[in-house]
Amino acid sequence: MTVYYSENGLWLEEVQEGIKVGISAKGQDDLGEVMFVDLTPETTQVEKDATLIGVEAAKAVTELTSPVKGQVVAWNLELSENPELLNSTKKEDNWIVILDQVDKELLSSLAISE
Repeated sequence: MTVYYSENGLWLEEVQEGIKVGISAKGQDDLGEVMFVDLTPETTQVEKDATLIGVEAAKAVTELTSPVKGQVVAWNLELSENPELLNSTKKEDNWIVILDQVDKELLSSLAISE
């Protein structure tokens, strides 16, 4: 599967359920160790450039925004209790959300290497 990378430090990968979005090595480097996340699991639709999650980390307190628009299929609710999962290099741990109905043209406009 192709993995796409956004300029703001996220990776996007096509999975069976849709497009899985997580934090890339660049994002981890920019933030430093993540200590707290603010999820909004009641959100069902994500707009391009809208906030996905709030993050409190060693180097920054910021909001990570979505590089694509999509319908939320699933949130990684484990992040609320274990924000340090975003520090992992494993995609099965550091994912944030799975989106469906993502514009494939917009997705393919993202970089395919970090």
